[in-house]
Amino acid sequence: MIIRLKNYFHQFSRNARLFLLATIISGIAYSGLQLFFNIYLRSRNFDLDFIGLINAIPAGAALVVGVPMGMLSDRIGRRRAMLIGLAFSTGAAWGMVNAPSREVMLVMACFKGIADSLYMLSQAPFMMRAAGEKERTLLFSLNFGLTTISGAVGNLLAGQLPAWFGRWLGVGPENPLAYQSVLTATVLCGGLSLVPVWLIREIKWPGPRREPPVGLEDFRKLLRPSVLRLAAPNFIISCGAAILIPYMNLFFKGRFAVPDGQLGVLFSLSAGLTGVATVIGPSIAARLNSKIKAVVFTQAASLFFLLLMGFVPSFWVAGGSFLLRAALMNMASPLYSAFAMENTVERERGAVNSVMSLMWEVGWTVGPYFSGVVQARWGFGPLFVLTSILYAIAIALTWQFFHRTEAEARLAAELALSAK
Repeated sequence: MIIRLKNYFHQFSRNARLFLLATIISGIAYSGLQLFFNIYLRSRNFDLDFIGLINAIPAGAALVVGVPMGMLSDRIGRRRAMLIGLAFSTGAAWGMVNAPSREVMLVMACFKGIADSLYMLSQAPFMMRAAGEKERTLLFSLNFGLTTISGAVGNLLAGQLPAWFGRWLGVGPENPLAYQSVLTATVLCGGLSLVPVWLIREIKWPGPRREPPVGLEDFRKLLRPSVLRLAAPNFIISCGAAILIPYMNLFFKGRFAVPDGQLGVLFSLSAGLTGVATVIGPSIAARLNSKIKAVVFTQAASLFFLLLMGFVPSFWVAGGSFLLRAALMNMASPLYSAFAMENTVERERGAVNSVMSLMWEVGWTVGPYFSGVVQARWGFGPLFVLTSILYAIAIALTWQFFHRTEAEARLAAELALSAK
């Protein structure tokens, strides 16, 4: 498998390799932000309702601007869009960590949501152009997988940083100043990912003439059943994920009193295993001869471990379930993204991706605040049950909507090939 990946790396274009390098840098750096931001807020005695609100704000902002950001990406080009989005996201993240008040923190969170929207919505259309048909599925999976693998390295390093900064600053490792220093350092390191994105060359449109990108006057046409079916599972999964996944650090801290170093190791293992799983994902899809079958199979298998993690009293069993659930659930994401882009015409890819992202952000806008309220009153138990139910509904819809469509498209392609 390693030899095969090495061969594919050589086949990837220069742009694709630079893009993956940016993914690695940002993955290592920003894992510390994800690991410790909620814990930092708790160390400053912010209540769970506010933590839920600040986790919801970026998604709410992305929800409002998602479609315009997708259209902007279509118009200004993927490289420029990714540069602008990444630069503003880095600045906003720094502002969130160092904000002097709650109000400024919320404003910075809003800006981060807008910037992240532009950056993330540009990635899938960029990858469609940066790789050929044979390498495309692997590029989608590698982008996702390298994000999590580099996040594993980042979590492992970040888990040790509060103690290191605490000794350097003369405070305890769980002091707000130690956490703030860790977060500031990770954000500044994440800004280095701008360098490889800057070195990317804008891909020229193949052929003599390019169709104009989708404009606002065309947006109503995007709300057709085929696009809404692509977006529906995203929406339901986002509702389940948003109420639970951002708070896994608080769950393990609160239920098992996990120290920072051990928490970093756990999240590092999770990211590493997930990264390996996403690289394996294309092989599973190839063996099943279906991306949709691979998506449904892996996501369904993750539900058992989700419930086990939420209710088992042993940290070791809960931690192992945490690792397996993340790997199984997340390996499906790049496969589904590749499937969606392959079933969308070039000129609509940015806009369709924005519709799918918009549906994702709906859940992440409401879910975190709702979760904070539930945690404060009833704990994590109801959230694990509700997330499992929502995931199961999304899995069933994915199968119902697409397994026949994919089989028919594959048959038509085989017939067309045999007729030549």
